[in-house]
Amino acid sequence: MTDPRPETAPTGTLFRNVRLLDPEAGDGLSASCDLRVSGGRIAATGTLSPAEGETVIDGRGHLLMPGLVNGHFHSSVNHMKGRLPSLPLEIFMLYESPELDDLRPTPREAYLRTMLGCIEMLRGGTTSVQDDCFFVPFPEPEIIDAVARAYLDSGMRARLALDQPEVPELDKLPFLRDLLPPDLAEPLSRPARRSAQELLALYDHLIGHWHGAGNGRIKAAVSCSAPQRVTPEYVAALDALSRTHDLPLYAHMLETRLQRVFGEDCLGGRSLVRYTQDLGLLSERMNVIHAIWVDDDDLDLLADSGCSVAHNPVSNLRLGSGIMRWRDMLDRGIPLCLGVDEAIADDAISMWGVMKTAALIHTLDSPDFDRWPTAPEILRAATTGGARAMREPGLGTLVPGAPADLVLVDLDALPFVPLNDVARQLVHCESGTSVRLTMVQGEIVAENGRLTRVDEAALLREAAETFAARRPAMARADKRMERFLPHYRAMYDMASARDVGLRRRLT
Repeated sequence: MTDPRPETAPTGTLFRNVRLLDPEAGDGLSASCDLRVSGGRIAATGTLSPAEGETVIDGRGHLLMPGLVNGHFHSSVNHMKGRLPSLPLEIFMLYESPELDDLRPTPREAYLRTMLGCIEMLRGGTTSVQDDCFFVPFPEPEIIDAVARAYLDSGMRARLALDQPEVPELDKLPFLRDLLPPDLAEPLSRPARRSAQELLALYDHLIGHWHGAGNGRIKAAVSCSAPQRVTPEYVAALDALSRTHDLPLYAHMLETRLQRVFGEDCLGGRSLVRYTQDLGLLSERMNVIHAIWVDDDDLDLLADSGCSVAHNPVSNLRLGSGIMRWRDMLDRGIPLCLGVDEAIADDAISMWGVMKTAALIHTLDSPDFDRWPTAPEILRAATTGGARAMREPGLGTLVPGAPADLVLVDLDALPFVPLNDVARQLVHCESGTSVRLTMVQGEIVAENGRLTRVDEAALLREAAETFAARRPAMARADKRMERFLPHYRAMYDMASARDVGLRRRLT
């Protein structure tokens, strides 16, 4: 049994002579000032004198900014970065996480792979994450505990959900039932390995053991994976959990053209957004993931519901999914956050790369440069946008009372020399190398490129040895999934040839 007892709040900290990020200021910076942290929250800013017992950090020449929020993530494949070529999502998923028993992780493996992501994120100033974690071949209490424990031990702020479909594979995709020979169709027509009732019992475990652990740093979320991957009854039960406990509800929608075709052929001509609305499930608690192949009616529904949209531009490029409608969403007031998605579909767990890509890719979407993303918009999506999606009031800001999730950035580092516009240089020049200190809930959890709470070097050595030993099993899994490839390719080609009335790719 895990023991996620509340942690002792750190002593107070005073940052002196820092410049605060202020995207509304002319140069994006406040005047030099002090900022006090007490009880895990920002207590005051201005000209302040040290208090007894307070840790004082001289921030002269440094920028103090809110920690970045990774608004969408799958930690389960942190150990697989660089393993696959770029492939369309539906083919990529054949190799990403086949539900085979010989890929079942031990609790220690689940802990290590989660910790790999924590190390990379905290080193680079990402302080919060929404982990839409999937479990191969199915969730188990000890694996859930291992993932949550890694976040607790590292010092990160995290929302953790169980991304687990509960309908057969053939019910999630168009065309495939007619394309597969009987011997291949049979295993894909079997029920999911865990029923809705069993998954809801696992949510009871997650919420009962971990929701609010670490003085509130670790919290639960719920996930249907995608509306077409679950029954209406199960997603309604998840929505009820979300409402009862005020949890985000994660749902991938219209990531690919094929998913648009699925709605046309399998949902009576309704898009997945319309289908979800018809179920009465779009709400301000929902995080709609990707939302690339949306039409104007979909955008209006998203705007009216108050849901957040999680934009994952690097993953969208890696998988050839298309370009999300950034300006059209902002024009309708749809809240946006940014996410890495997963290491295997990004190959880095870096919000800096995500921000830069988001700032650049949408220049291809319109010749009207007034509609291109601005640096302050990108920074808001990576901070307060993520906080809204996480349902964490005040997170992502520097106002008194806000959680003290902070990043100290060296303004004498190369990305900022000379200093012209700090917001643009954060988005376009910074890669995380200028981060000198990362604080979560008032505690310094990374400093000078190393985590402070764990033996990072020992964990990395263990992870390297552990997952090197896993390569033969993953290679065998690849071989077993190759027999499905021609049929998935045919499905993908059929969907690609369909005119869906939208153009979200350059070709």
